[in-house]
Amino acid sequence: MKAENPVTTASDARSQPDGARPDLSNANIREDLAGQGRCALVHLPTGRTCLLPLRHHGPCEFHRPQEADDVAAGR
Repeated sequence: MKAENPVTTASDARSQPDGARPDLSNANIREDLAGQGRCALVHLPTGRTCLLPLRHHGPCEFHRPQEADDVAAGR
């Protein structure tokens, strides 16, 4: 099956006006962590969040919600 929407590359995301991330409108991205340069992808069934840097290599590493809250708060 061919994808109907083109794939967004890292260079496309960098070319967004004012550096905005196009994925922030998705419900599965935590804006507070994304604003800190993190992947911030949330696994919706478990509530776990990836705390790796944006555009990291390899799979996401999901952490408990409390850990993500601590990182967001700078603790």
